[in-house]
Amino acid sequence: MTPSFAGWLADLMLLLHVAIVAFAVLGQLLFMAGGLSGWAWVRKLWVRLAHLALIAFVVLQSWLGQTCPLTIWEQSLRLQAGQNAYAESFIEHWLSRLIFFNAPAWVFAAAYTAFGVLVLLSWWWWPPRRAR
Repeated sequence: MTPSFAGWLADLMLLLHVAIVAFAVLGQLLFMAGGLSGWAWVRKLWVRLAHLALIAFVVLQSWLGQTCPLTIWEQSLRLQAGQNAYAESFIEHWLSRLIFFNAPAWVFAAAYTAFGVLVLLSWWWWPPRRAR
């Protein structure tokens, strides 16, 4: 693989990662807003299951102290491209850059867990329904 192609793939991996984070965070905000507003789509079972599976994966991986596979693949591609890579997780790296906040891994695990609890509570508050 050429360095320029590896760099392009690393950027693509980063874009995918951002889209997944947006689905997790914005999706939850939309589920809550939609639940309060009576939007029918927020109760679609397949959307909610995909969201729940994603959050469960993130919480489990943080409790196990593992780095997200997308982060690992992106960093590997960046190194193949001759670019700099970061050592911490995707969220730790970009969140700390966004708000200038460095924290130990347990803080992020706690935040992921709290977010996971919010996702579970939203299932109770606005339960999904099967399509008829």
